Amino acid sequence: MVVRSALNFDDVAAKYPEFPRLIMLKTDIHRRGVYYTPRALEAVDVTKHQLGGTHIFGTRDGKLTKRPEAFVLRDGTSVLSTPTPLENNPYIVDLIDGKLILTDKKREIEEVFYWDKPDYYDKRTSSGALMQNIIGARSQRLYLTPNRYCHFWTEEQGCRFCDIVNNLKQQKNEIEMQTRIKPKDVSETIKEALKEKGRFSAICITSGSDFHGNAPFDKEVDYYIEILNSISENFTAAKIPIQLVCTAVTKEQLKRIYKNTNVLSLTMNIEVLNENIFNIVCPGKAKWVGYKEWKKRLIDAVEIFGENMVNTGVVSGVELAEPFGFKSEDEALENVLKEADELASYGVSTVNMVWVPRPNTYLANQKNASLEYYVRLAQGLQEIRRKYNLKIDFDDYRRCGNHPDSDLARVF
Repeated sequence: MVVRSALNFDDVAAKYPEFPRLIMLKTDIHRRGVYYTPRALEAVDVTKHQLGGTHIFGTRDGKLTKRPEAFVLRDGTSVLSTPTPLENNPYIVDLIDGKLILTDKKREIEEVFYWDKPDYYDKRTSSGALMQNIIGARSQRLYLTPNRYCHFWTEEQGCRFCDIVNNLKQQKNEIEMQTRIKPKDVSETIKEALKEKGRFSAICITSGSDFHGNAPFDKEVDYYIEILNSISENFTAAKIPIQLVCTAVTKEQLKRIYKNTNVLSLTMNIEVLNENIFNIVCPGKAKWVGYKEWKKRLIDAVEIFGENMVNTGVVSGVELAEPFGFKSEDEALENVLKEADELASYGVSTVNMVWVPRPNTYLANQKNASLEYYVRLAQGLQEIRRKYNLKIDFDDYRRCGNHPDSDLARVF
């Protein structure tokens, strides 16, 4: 049995008064999920609001029904919504007196506002592809997932928290979703998105891993270069604000990416900062790269991309999964922050994503961490960045909105 904090939201808010309440609320929404009432769904304007359905990962209730992709709180905090069954005790979005209200056990918490969708979403490329299925959108960022298949799954070695392949199968059956998108479609969609002046300030690219090639991951690197160059057709600058999220490839492969594209920043997600748990939770990454080598490649990347341009992500809470995880939140927090500090000393920043146990994963029936744990983790990661003077402008609250710790950079 894992020892978790039993404090509720109000208790945590009272214990950590310096932690912004709305960022804490966002964190708890990510942790518990959200449920939209029929009235709240009737308030969706399909001509105006951005709906889900094209995300690389699935929902907590396993449905692709068109629901809001995200909403914002009154201070502009972006909240990516994870539709969750009522029996899992999620927050509830309801329409009350003409306003969309976030509620918890019938208590009205905050007014929320659905995201407006970009102008390009309902347009099609010359090949007929729906542009919103080529490139999605976040706060101020275009979000591109050119390859939705992870080859670790062919060997039954996909990350145990991940549902990328199962979600792809569902998307291919229910919506117009390609496994691997064409570079020309990417270029055309980027061109159309850029017509909306001032809407976007960055581009993020992420895909499933592909270990094929003359050297492991050469095929993944080749495809990323092809996609990145299709994007660059719409720009004249030598480097543009693109964040590439890829497998931890070798130093030579990283040099090839940097030299042959205009990508600016790099993320290689290690997922969990503990070697023993990493080996269990990420068997494909453990086999093809290994924990110590993954960290080494992150550090190598700083030499190529520069300080403040390299980070890694952790699926926070998965380090507490039973029976192999840490036995208490205090133990987990001490370990994670120690390893994050070590990476930061070499110029690598760590951001956290709140673990969402999804139904089509190996860890579907597990429980994520307490709200207090996520608050302490976010504070710890932000303090580490301050200690080493690291910034994460390419993955901050404006461009992504998925990391509680990077939201803190907004106020601290």
